[in-house]
Amino acid sequence: MKSLSRVLSYLKPYQKGVATTLFLAIATTLLDLVPPWLIKVIVDSLVDGKESLWIYGPIVGLAFIYLSRNFTNHRRIMINNKVEQDVVFDLRSDVYRALQNLSLNYFENHSTGELMSRANDDVNYVERIFIDGVEQVVTAILTLIGISVILFYMHWKLAVVALFPIPFLIYGAWVYTSKAHNQYHVVRKRAAKMNAKLQDSISGIRETLSFNRQLHEINQFEKRSRDYCDGTLEVMRLWAFYSPTMMFLGSLGTVLILLYGVGLVQVGDITIGSLVAFVGYLALFYTPINQLHSVNHMLQHALASGERLFEIIDTVPEVQEAPNAILPSTNVRGTIQFDRVDFSYIPEKPAIQEVDFTIAAGEKMALVGHTGSGKSTLIKLLMRFYDVKSGAILIDGHPVKDLKLSYLREQIGLVAQDPFLFNGTVADNILYGNIGAHRDQVISAAISAHADPFIKNLPDGYDTLVGERGVKLSGGEKHRIAIARTFLKDPPILILDEATSSVDTETESHIKQALDTLMAGRTTLIIAHRLSTLEGADRVLVMKRGALVETGIHDTLIATDSEYAQLFRQQVHL
Repeated sequence: MKSLSRVLSYLKPYQKGVATTLFLAIATTLLDLVPPWLIKVIVDSLVDGKESLWIYGPIVGLAFIYLSRNFTNHRRIMINNKVEQDVVFDLRSDVYRALQNLSLNYFENHSTGELMSRANDDVNYVERIFIDGVEQVVTAILTLIGISVILFYMHWKLAVVALFPIPFLIYGAWVYTSKAHNQYHVVRKRAAKMNAKLQDSISGIRETLSFNRQLHEINQFEKRSRDYCDGTLEVMRLWAFYSPTMMFLGSLGTVLILLYGVGLVQVGDITIGSLVAFVGYLALFYTPINQLHSVNHMLQHALASGERLFEIIDTVPEVQEAPNAILPSTNVRGTIQFDRVDFSYIPEKPAIQEVDFTIAAGEKMALVGHTGSGKSTLIKLLMRFYDVKSGAILIDGHPVKDLKLSYLREQIGLVAQDPFLFNGTVADNILYGNIGAHRDQVISAAISAHADPFIKNLPDGYDTLVGERGVKLSGGEKHRIAIARTFLKDPPILILDEATSSVDTETESHIKQALDTLMAGRTTLIIAHRLSTLEGADRVLVMKRGALVETGIHDTLIATDSEYAQLFRQQVHL
């Protein structure tokens, strides 16, 4: 029940709304208890042959009670829904904030679809507790207490008979809860797998179409969908047995009252009106019990979802900011030092070993090596997507671990091999480099990136929607928008990760011109497989199996029998 307690703790900031809801729930419950008593008065008046005033007065009162009850119920629902939406907003925001603060390795080990399932579906299931659960539990408990008092007041022996099935109902709820809770965890996990497959297949739709694998994808999705449906059916089987059984046990109360109550009427111990009122109150009594059963069913689903949400919120980021992190007042100059850095993704399998080098401020350093040699890992360590296992990385003499994360990453601009564009306009994507920039600054950045001419030719210019991941643009156009975004950020340190790969010669020429402008005056790390693009670098670092094996100038390394020269000649022959 720890998850339930944490979910309900989100009500604390809205105590006034909760108190008002509870007050209106009490008022509604009390008004619900009046009609059976008025009906008793009406029936007894008819049986006794009393005057019309004794009959029509309670009928008018009954109409007034019904009107009042529905008004208070209306206000309760309105206020409760407002509180519920505020709480759900807070919960969803906490989950999203937690996701934004997690380290890169968390996302590399969890599928996008699974995380989307948690942030959307699981929050929605928890939401049901606030929409239906809390108010139903409160009104149900108040109703049960109120009716119990009235029943014992009217005839305590008959009340004991009426409540005879209660212990069996409590035992049934306990058995159902113990079995359903674990099964709901299975259902939520299977739902996450299904959503992960859906997200993956939509993202890879071009590959699916080009390889003609639609039937394969359908089969894979339907397999996960069937697993989810089977899990849900297992829970429904439990509910299908539990709910009717509980309702049957509850209905036995009415049968027992009639069996015992008829005899009491015949001997004159109670009036006919009292027996009718007793049956009416008992109907009201077992309605909230059935509501509690439904809430229990809902609660098990919500608890499983809540635990999955709090798992995200409680996850401690692997990369954490130092308690007294440094926040310099100016940008860095750009001197970078790797001091005997070791790192591994998997224990006992080093990805980086004893890497030691320094890049002077404003220097253009090329980083080369075969795939898997550790080039991209060095970039991840520099930006603190991961932390080194031993050694240190310093910028201007400050260990990156001692700098505020936000400051560190503001100092570095990254132009990736496959730049990510958000599903917005061209201007929105450029503005991501500096969300406080003005329109003329956006255009200036695009001009510097040689992107302005093609942007102006788009249907809506800078307001053209680029589609998901920039699908409406070519590879070269996406690269130039990414470069414009980096221009707008204006960082002192620049990382170019295969920034001219996968484009035609003419587009590469435009991108190289833009990059030459961008690199001017900045400390630059250039990662490229095409070594012919590195001739402008001041120095070259050669990586092999996670170790730094060579460093030098391009022309000098080419003239020797170096690792770099072998890589270069292989590409020339290719």
